[in-house]
Amino acid sequence: MVEPRHKSFRSPKPEASRLLAFDLVSEVNQNEGYSNLLVPQALSASSLDDRDRSLVTELVYGTIRMQGKHDWILKQISDRPFSEIDPGIIDVARLGIHQIHEMRVPDHAAVSSTVEVARKRLGESKASFVNAILRNVVRKSKEEWFEPLQQESDPINRLSILYSHPEWIISAYFDLLKNWDEVEQALKVNNEPATPTLVSWPGYSTIEDLVSLGALPTEFSSFGAHWKGNPGALDLVKSRKAGVQDEGSQLVAEIFSKAAQGSSWLDMCAGPGGKAALLSSLARDRSISFTANEISNSRAELVRQVVHGSQVLVGDGRDFGKGEIKYDAILIDAPCTGLGALRRRPEVRWRRNLQDLRELTQLQRELISSGVSALNQGGVLGYATCSPHLAETSIQVADLLRTHPELEQISVDPYLPPGLKDANRAGALSLWTHKHGTDAMYLALFRRRSG
Repeated sequence: MVEPRHKSFRSPKPEASRLLAFDLVSEVNQNEGYSNLLVPQALSASSLDDRDRSLVTELVYGTIRMQGKHDWILKQISDRPFSEIDPGIIDVARLGIHQIHEMRVPDHAAVSSTVEVARKRLGESKASFVNAILRNVVRKSKEEWFEPLQQESDPINRLSILYSHPEWIISAYFDLLKNWDEVEQALKVNNEPATPTLVSWPGYSTIEDLVSLGALPTEFSSFGAHWKGNPGALDLVKSRKAGVQDEGSQLVAEIFSKAAQGSSWLDMCAGPGGKAALLSSLARDRSISFTANEISNSRAELVRQVVHGSQVLVGDGRDFGKGEIKYDAILIDAPCTGLGALRRRPEVRWRRNLQDLRELTQLQRELISSGVSALNQGGVLGYATCSPHLAETSIQVADLLRTHPELEQISVDPYLPPGLKDANRAGALSLWTHKHGTDAMYLALFRRRSG
C-alpha cells in the first residue's frame, strides 16, 4: 500500500492572475522593465477574464507604487539586510503585503495565495521563508504597524514611508509647494490610478467622436476625453485616427501650437509620439511643414505610426544646431526625471536619483543650445518637461535666459484655456496632478529676437 504524500509535497497551485502579477513585478524590479508597457502586452496575450485582469493590474501597479511602504515593514521583520535576501523573496513578499494592507483580500487568502506563487517560482524553502514573513505581517493590523510614525518629527521621513516616495522627491515637492499639507496631497494622488485619456487628432477625429463612444470631455484640453475602458480596443485608436495621451501633455502641444507661427515646425525629441501626433495634425490643418526627430530607431518607428506621413528623422537632437536647416518653431520635450507622471509610471520613483538629475539637466542644456541655433529669427522655442523639479524647470529657464540673450520669454497666459487656474509659474505653464488632474507638465515659451 502506498502511503499518502505529505501535503507539503503537493504540487503548487498558484492562481494564474497572481502568478502573472509576480512575473511582471519581477520583470520591472529586476530587469528594469516598464510597467506601462509590460502590463497591457501581458494582458492582451493572456486568457484571463476581466476580473482577473483587473486584479493583475492593481497588483502590479499598486505593489510597485507602494513598495517603499511595504519595504519599511519587511525591514522590521527580517533579521537580514535586503542585500542578503533573494530579490524574488522580496518581490513576492511585497505582493503579499500589498494584498494584506492595500486591497480587500482577507489575510488568510493573501498569505496562502502568495505562498503558492512563491512555491511555484522560488521553491519550497524560500516559500517557507515568505510564509513566515507574511504571518508576522498579519500578527498586527495595518494601523498598529504605522502607529509609530505619528511620533515621527521629520516630515520628509514620515511622508516618505506613508506615501512610498524617495525622500529626495519629497524635498523637491516642498521646494516648490512650500506647504506640507499640499505636499501630502501631491504624494497621495501619485498613488491613485489614472483614468486613460483619449486625444482626437484634427483631420482624423473630433472630440465629438470620442464623446459618442461614451468618453467624457476633458476639462481643459480642446481635444481630449476620459475613457474608463481599454483604449486599445477602440476602432478609432486601432486605426490611428485618435490616440491615448494625458491631458497635460495635450495642453503642452496645444499651447505651443497657439504660440508657434511660421511655416516649419520641429519636434526635436518626439518619441514615443504623443505630442508629435497632435502637433502634426494641427500643423497640417494650417499648411505648416512638420518634422519629428527621435534618437531611438524603435521610438522613431512609433512616431511614424501616428504622424500620418510627416517627416520623421532619426538622430541626436544636439546635432540640429550644427546643421543648415532652420525652423520657425521648435518644441524640445526634453528627457527628464519623469517626476510628473509617477501615477502612470510608478517604477520611475525608484529608478531615478540625484545623479540622474544632474546628467539630465546637462543634456537638457545641450538640447536647448542646439534648438536655439536651429531657430529662425522671430521663431518660437518651447521647452517642456514632465517634471515639476526646480532644476528641470525654473532653474533651467533662468540658465537659458542668461546664456542665450537672443531669446526673450513669452508668457503662456494668452494661450491658457479658460478655467485653468494656478498654472502659471513665472510665465511658464506648471501643472500639478493634485490641482489640475493632469500629469505635472511644464512648458516655457521663448522667442528669438529679430536683428
